[in-house]
Amino acid sequence: MAIRIFIDQGHNPSGYFNSGAEANGLTESEINYQVGLYLQSLLNNDPRFEARVSRPEPDTVLGTNNATSLAERVRMANEWPADYFISIHTNYNPNPVYNGTEVYIYQYGTQAQWLAEQIMDGVTQVTGTRNNGIRENPSLYVLRNADMPANLVELAYLSNLSDVEKLRNDLYGFAYGIYLGLLRYFDFA
Repeated sequence: MAIRIFIDQGHNPSGYFNSGAEANGLTESEINYQVGLYLQSLLNNDPRFEARVSRPEPDTVLGTNNATSLAERVRMANEWPADYFISIHTNYNPNPVYNGTEVYIYQYGTQAQWLAEQIMDGVTQVTGTRNNGIRENPSLYVLRNADMPANLVELAYLSNLSDVEKLRNDLYGFAYGIYLGLLRYFDFA
């Protein structure tokens, strides 16, 4: 039976509540959306996986405010039910020196951590972003409420020009890095 991966493209489209960061001509929700579609395609073209996304169309809006938007993403994954939950985001910091990739998990010493380590290695290997480590953050709603191992991947920083170049030119590479991480986690690679 195929391994079910729920891909949450973090945030709603630009112009709506919960739309995420914007900087240097890039919009977080659009990047998250596109990387999610690439990842879904990679996974669904591999018979070992079945993938669904939270935002199948670029104008898909989830929920009616921040809280219900997050709740809807988790509900979709839990009701499917997915085996793994991956939330895709891009980062922002007022200090443009910050760069690189981070993966957030609910708790260390869990399957989510082992998966996060593989995803981190895949993304940094394929895209050349800096490895900022796996970070425990039990306060993040999607990590706290998903019924399955969950990762929140901060691909790179919209506020850092080197990261912006990677995001502008290689969204497929970010998706492929996550896919590669999944393959390695399941010992398929």
